[in-house]
Amino acid sequence: MRLVSYFLDGAPGVGELRDAVVIPLQGLSEIGAATPAELLRSAVRKVQAAVPISRVILRPAVPNPTKIFCVGLNYLSHVDETKRDLPSYPVLFPKYASSLIAADAPISLPAESDQVDYEGELAVVIGRAGRRIPESSAMDHVLGYTVANDVTVRDYQYKTHQWLQGKAWDGTTPLGPDIVTPDSVDLSTARIRTVLNGSTMQDSDLSKLIFSIPRLIATISEFTELQPGDVILTGTPGGVGFHRDPQVFLRDGDLVSVEIEGVGRINSTVTAEIGAHQPPVIAEVNA
Repeated sequence: MRLVSYFLDGAPGVGELRDAVVIPLQGLSEIGAATPAELLRSAVRKVQAAVPISRVILRPAVPNPTKIFCVGLNYLSHVDETKRDLPSYPVLFPKYASSLIAADAPISLPAESDQVDYEGELAVVIGRAGRRIPESSAMDHVLGYTVANDVTVRDYQYKTHQWLQGKAWDGTTPLGPDIVTPDSVDLSTARIRTVLNGSTMQDSDLSKLIFSIPRLIATISEFTELQPGDVILTGTPGGVGFHRDPQVFLRDGDLVSVEIEGVGRINSTVTAEIGAHQPPVIAEVNA
């Protein structure tokens, strides 16, 4: 099953996606804290109101998650390129709902930075609440999976030892386009790939995660209760722009895609943001 959050004629909705057709779920306006997996599975499908996906405006796969957890250094290839030690405990940091954009929305480059980087990632969406969840039952709490580009503002990330300011920038993280439930995909060796302007920048598979999805759920739920709609970004493989020689950063007009086999693909156009720090335009005055 594939699920989407969307706007249709200005009204929010949740739908099941079948062969490029969106079938609305009666009474639901978005995937999130109020839509546990059981409700999404049992909701009435309004087949008579189905529309082509081209008719709707996509929202982030989870528009307003209560919590977004991101995992750093979760592929050996990325650990190696950063020249850091192999972690024995997941490196965790937060994002906020305001960071998220729809999968087909443009990535806007912050005017304050010239070091904006891509990071293709698998995102896990929680479907059932839980605290201190054991690894053995962690998958019972998963609604499904979606694709993320954990766009990172590197010069802000490294202003301090904490990464928050470079990772939680408003309006920079595509999430979607849909959520695929675990019974519809095999992630054991699914390929994850990031392509920038036609060149493959990241290429790995999900079997190479250092900390598995059950381990991440168990670890996070030790210190906070997970809620339906919470999102876990599971980390990025090696090949990020910051650690290339020469470095590669996103520029106005770039096309960047993140694809995970069986889950989906994000295609993003990169656009420049007009910022206050840019020199003002001075109009010519005829004497």
